[in-house]
Amino acid sequence: MLLPHTSRTAVFRSTWRRVVTRPCTVRILTGSRRYQSSDASLDKKPYYITTPIYYVNAAPHIGHLYTTVLADVVKRWQELKGNEARLCTGTDEYGLKIQQAATIAGVNPKSFCDTGAETFKRLADTANIGYDRFIRTTDPDHQAAVEHVWRVLREAGYISLKKHSGWYSISDEAFYPESAIEKAIHPPTGQEIIVSKETGKTVEWMSEENYHFNLSSMGPKLLEFYNRNPKWLLPSQRYDMLKAEVARGLEDLSISRPRERLEWGIQVPGDPSQTIYVWLDALVNYLTFTGYPYTSPEETVWPANLQIIGKDIIRFHCIYWPAFLLAIGAELPKQILSHAHWTMSKRKMSKSDGNVVDPFHAIKRWGVDTMRFYLCIDGGITNDGDYSNQEIGDKYNKFLGSQIGSLLTRVCSAKYSVSDAIQCEKEGREVELDEDMAKLYNKLRNETLAGVKDRVSERMENMDFPSALREILEVVSETHKYIHSAQLWGADKEKIRSYMLYPAAEALRISGILLQPFMPGKMEKLLGLLNVDEKNRGWAKAVLGADFEYGVGASGTKERVFPKFPIKEEDM
Repeated sequence: MLLPHTSRTAVFRSTWRRVVTRPCTVRILTGSRRYQSSDASLDKKPYYITTPIYYVNAAPHIGHLYTTVLADVVKRWQELKGNEARLCTGTDEYGLKIQQAATIAGVNPKSFCDTGAETFKRLADTANIGYDRFIRTTDPDHQAAVEHVWRVLREAGYISLKKHSGWYSISDEAFYPESAIEKAIHPPTGQEIIVSKETGKTVEWMSEENYHFNLSSMGPKLLEFYNRNPKWLLPSQRYDMLKAEVARGLEDLSISRPRERLEWGIQVPGDPSQTIYVWLDALVNYLTFTGYPYTSPEETVWPANLQIIGKDIIRFHCIYWPAFLLAIGAELPKQILSHAHWTMSKRKMSKSDGNVVDPFHAIKRWGVDTMRFYLCIDGGITNDGDYSNQEIGDKYNKFLGSQIGSLLTRVCSAKYSVSDAIQCEKEGREVELDEDMAKLYNKLRNETLAGVKDRVSERMENMDFPSALREILEVVSETHKYIHSAQLWGADKEKIRSYMLYPAAEALRISGILLQPFMPGKMEKLLGLLNVDEKNRGWAKAVLGADFEYGVGASGTKERVFPKFPIKEEDM
């Protein structure tokens, strides 16, 4: 049950003190903690990660899948390390685009949104995303959170009603200043149009009376925060551009629309003639998930440890969002990762060019874990990734089939026993090796495997997903070289076979553990075939000699984790 506004208590975490909202006054407080790391081990609360909420006016594309997979990989990585983690994803359902799309479809906006939200939720489920909540901006608790934020902003003096004129993009749901627009030619008609420089979407001149947020006064506070937190926005190149934009000065932000023009949205509290701006509404979803404003400081998962966004929505998440949070006295997210986009044949994906990738079709064709792997190893953070079915097939064959899958087959050969190799190490059996064999053994054990999880962890801390994967793949590759050079199947190797097999088996086990966040389904199967107990699949066990219980029944397995093409549906 929602309490009357005058008796609500907004609760913020850690250095946020309690803020009590009253009809005429509010204390605006800011947290003092400096965030240099997104590692959950530095925090007592669960690691909280978010994706953007996706607009339901169009079908999901490969970019939506990419963002969500990255978030899921980070969540699973934190859980692998023994940290509690929470992931929120969902859909953005208000705004003029939805209102217009529903009209064209001949249905009411809520029904239109129900269909779109279900499609995005099905994609998350299909991609094996371990979200904790699929939030929708039409959810009742979200509306209550948005209304509360509005009241706090208004009572703190950050909101005023005035006439606004400017260039407005319906597609972006945003006003743009003169400096952010340019002339362009509309390809189908050849007519000259005005577009946003940032998004390329058409803008039109609009004049109306609405509410404004005093964004112009927030520039110095934002710059101070940016300077105190040099790794807040990744990658650094975009952070430099952001700082430069804010340093040039900010204009007040229109945060409502006349209800006569935009009815599909949350009504401004106390003013039925206005609808809250969709981006103010949408951004608050990250707080809604935490139970804002009613969750106690001891229970909230806010602030977010990591928020993952596409590079096209940096303005909203790195200027507007922190400005809103500072204004209501809330801590800011610890880190924001902005990734690049996907192209095809180096060209931007678009429906008119017929090169948009359907993520459902891609998963059905290649399998969910193959797609997760491909998106993480080829996806761009700084530079755009170039989507290619040929590359997916090549990487499947090169890394998954011929490397990881083949290593399982070689380690679990019927010619020798994994369990005996583990027992040999456990008992400390001593064998005499010649110089070449000793060199091979020591290199794999003391160089390749030593510190691999720390090397991967460093890459993940920097959100370098491709390099993290390549660190693991290097272990797999070196183990193949080891087995080939050692030729353990030879009759002359019988006395040293188990001894020499042990580090190869460990390389496979450790690699399987570290790959779980990226390919959870396939690695569950691989570790199962090695008979690694579920309790031994965590971070502490990803080191040499940490598990002597696996391997029984692993030798001679005929199952393939990554079968050759064409892949049968049951093998995906």
